[in-house]
Amino acid sequence: MVYDRFQQEAIDYINQGFSVIVSAPTGAGKTAIAEHVITESLRSQTGVVYTAPIKALSNQKFRDFQQQFPDQIGILTGDVSINPAAPVLIMTTEIFRNKILDEPHSLEKYRWIIFDEVHYIDNPERGTVWEESLIFLPKHMQVLALSATIPNIKEFAEWLERIHGKPIKMVIEEKRPVPLHFFFQCANEVADNINQFKRARHAKPNKIHTLFDYIRRKDGLPAIYFVFGRRRAEELARELQGFNFLSRDEEVQITCLFHSLLERFDLKNERSAAELLPLVRKGIAYHHAGMLPTLKEVIERLFTSRLLKIIFTTETFALGINMPSRTVIFDELRKYYGRYVRNLKTRDFYQMAGRAGRRGIDQEGFVYCRVNPRRISPEEVRRIIYNPPEEVRSQLNNAYATILNLYEKHKEEIYKIYPLSLHYFQSRRHEQKEALRLIEAKVKLLRELNYIRQDTITEKGRFAKSVYGYELILSELHAENLLEQLDEFGLGILAAAVVFEPRKNQALPAISKSSRRIRAACEQVFAGIKERERRYRIYPLSKPPYFHLSGCIESWLRGADFHKILQCTDTDEGEIVRYFRMSVQILREIGEAKVASPLLKERIRETTRVINRGIIDAEKQLREG
Repeated sequence: MVYDRFQQEAIDYINQGFSVIVSAPTGAGKTAIAEHVITESLRSQTGVVYTAPIKALSNQKFRDFQQQFPDQIGILTGDVSINPAAPVLIMTTEIFRNKILDEPHSLEKYRWIIFDEVHYIDNPERGTVWEESLIFLPKHMQVLALSATIPNIKEFAEWLERIHGKPIKMVIEEKRPVPLHFFFQCANEVADNINQFKRARHAKPNKIHTLFDYIRRKDGLPAIYFVFGRRRAEELARELQGFNFLSRDEEVQITCLFHSLLERFDLKNERSAAELLPLVRKGIAYHHAGMLPTLKEVIERLFTSRLLKIIFTTETFALGINMPSRTVIFDELRKYYGRYVRNLKTRDFYQMAGRAGRRGIDQEGFVYCRVNPRRISPEEVRRIIYNPPEEVRSQLNNAYATILNLYEKHKEEIYKIYPLSLHYFQSRRHEQKEALRLIEAKVKLLRELNYIRQDTITEKGRFAKSVYGYELILSELHAENLLEQLDEFGLGILAAAVVFEPRKNQALPAISKSSRRIRAACEQVFAGIKERERRYRIYPLSKPPYFHLSGCIESWLRGADFHKILQCTDTDEGEIVRYFRMSVQILREIGEAKVASPLLKERIRETTRVINRGIIDAEKQLREG
């Protein structure tokens, strides 16, 4: 195989035994370097772990690597465990972090760890998991970190060298193999110069038909159209239904393929699949997190067949999933970041724009930005596209489970671990003091609630260190013997409530008497947790349980089919599947806690068995797919 300059440079370093961090544009070919590590690890029988930021990407890598390295690949994602002793083990970064802290011996045979999309360390919600994984990395493991372009890669590499005391080589590629050509739709005109629209503040609105007429004339298909809302993706797809992007032969082919995939994934009677058929027959589809995971997979397969010409999708489609197209379109250049809407970060823009231009097929990729001058100025559009990407910044926020695991090993020396963090490395003095205060406050709270007593982790603490993210609420309920009193229905209701996050202003539907009792017990326990966290100035506060899916999961546990339970909620069907799978994962974590009683373990096994059936069973989807 002939490698590009940056690929060969990284591979040479790897062959010399160095850890390597690679910064290169989306679509540049970073996966080839990971494949080299896997090939060499299999040859030398040393084993490799591959981590990805989201389950969808973990699943895709499992499928891809299974084809390349048959019978050598395993996957662990919390709700899926296939071939867990395999020499190449794919997992979410959370699972890897938990293994480092809870059972480091299970990683002894793995010499390499590949962190895909390592710039995710900058993610406000989950970035801390990457940082903890890198801080506590076993000494025998080498690192291959793959990242989209990050300007402070030198700082990142220096931090890793300092904490691990061994060199890490940097490989930087700034050039895309397929160059991008930018176009703008503004005032319902399309041009490749944003300056043309400087006076367009009160101009005509942009029309999607105008844009696609232009793209068609430019031979710009297939296209990925990024939107920042699920309903918007569906509405735009239907708005385009007047177009037919397929020849008669292609229409016959895609219709046959669609029906065979629906058959394979047991979706023939799904209303949501039937609603897609008229669009699919014209080469159009949508794809977002509110859809059934199996239906999303069907759409992905249609897209890779090259019969699907335009897909309206949300931004997770850009995160590592290997589905390039000739054209990428942005519905707008503003999105919701946590608590407010703001202009896109340059790094996020290129994560999506980088899907334009298929290597070996296209001479250039086309990127279209739909611009409403009343919402964003030409200057801001230029900043997003032409500024260097933002630096990666630490988002360290140690979970209670992490602190308990570390306290068990290091006792009062725990406070000497914070200076190993990227947060410490990047921060000013006052920020360092505040981060250390936060860790101290969490330890004080854990002492007050009897998770730590006389420098020892108590039985309560040993339970809590097994249930990442939901430690205090579940541990307090367990300590009061409330988990033991719940039957299989109660455990399912509680698990769904603990993981569920309602949409803004989403109303709580009517819930059963048993759900109300569990809710009352949770509210009482959570009030005590919240009061203590506020007193110690701990932020963000622990997440409260929300009982919006109680009716759904209760019906599901009683054997109702999936269509029936949809009547109990206004939550999207794909979200229900996701939350039920998360419920299975948290129940398994409770069941694996060493201090859980045999009775509780048995009830949890039964609860997870009943929840994890049909469309909820992620493992079945992977095995059959």
